[in-house]
Amino acid sequence: EVQLVESVGGLVQAGGSLELSCAASGFTFDDYRICWFRQAPRMAREGVSCISMSSGSTYYVESVKGRFTISSDNAKNTVYLQMNSLKPEDTAVYYCAAAAGKPGSSWYRAVEYDYWGQGTQVTVSS
Repeated sequence: EVQLVESVGGLVQAGGSLELSCAASGFTFDDYRICWFRQAPRMAREGVSCISMSSGSTYYVESVKGRFTISSDNAKNTVYLQMNSLKPEDTAVYYCAAAAGKPGSSWYRAVEYDYWGQGTQVTVSS
């Protein structure tokens, strides 16, 4: 059974930092890509960042480039999202998601992902 378990998010002040983790099990880690999505109230789910577990290639949505870093520890089957210089507009429920294969030009499309974590709330206060 495939499982993705996100760490607990939290409340942080604008300009602060927070790291999320996603522990994966039930599939061959190296054959997948694992990505982070977020969804704010009344907004569509947005692709934030993605990493290829085989090559380590990373992808970011423009709004988080230079502030967020995705990384992985393949020995622990865990993906991390380090979020720095957080802004109120980063407030959302964050989800990790997994799909077979390497990320492509459409990595940010939620419909491409078969497996999802339960989501974790990140709130950035101004």
